[in-house]
Amino acid sequence: MTAVIRAATADDAGKLLGLIRDLAAFEKAPPEVVKATEADLRQHGLRPGAAFEALIAEDAAGAPLGFALYFTNFSTWEGRMGIYLEDLFVVEAARGTGLGRRLLAAVAGVAVARGGARLDLSVLHWNPARAFYERIGFADQAEWKPYRLSGRALADLAAEAGA
Repeated sequence: MTAVIRAATADDAGKLLGLIRDLAAFEKAPPEVVKATEADLRQHGLRPGAAFEALIAEDAAGAPLGFALYFTNFSTWEGRMGIYLEDLFVVEAARGTGLGRRLLAAVAGVAVARGGARLDLSVLHWNPARAFYERIGFADQAEWKPYRLSGRALADLAAEAGA
C-alpha cells in the first residue's frame, strides 16, 4: 500500500477527528466518549509549540489511513526529553501493510532527532497490537501501574490549591 506520512496541520483537524472517532469505535467506546472537536484540535495542537503534535498517513487521493498523536515528556532520570505516543491508529483496510510500523518509526525519528531518550506508550490489555509493539522491542512496564485523576476528583484537588 502506498501511503504518505506527514506532519498534520490545522487543516487536518477534520481528518484527525474522524480517525480519533474510528479509534474510539475500535476500542469499543460509545461515540459520546470523544468530546474533542476540530476547534479543540486546532487550539491545542497541530502547530509549533502546541500541547501535541500528530502525523497523518494518507493514500494517494488524500484519504486518511492512520495517525500518530504524541507529545513531549521528560525523564528526570535520563535528564532528557522523550515522546509519549498517546494514540497510534491505522484504519482496518490498511492494517497488516506495515503502515503502523512506518508511523511508529516516524515518531521514533522525531524523538531521536530532538535528542530524546525514549518513546513511551500505553496499550489496552486486550489489544492485539501488544504483540506488534513487543516484536519491535517495546518492553511491558509491568512494575508501573497507571493512575488517572479526572472529572470531579481533579477539580476537587485543584480547588485545594486555589485553582
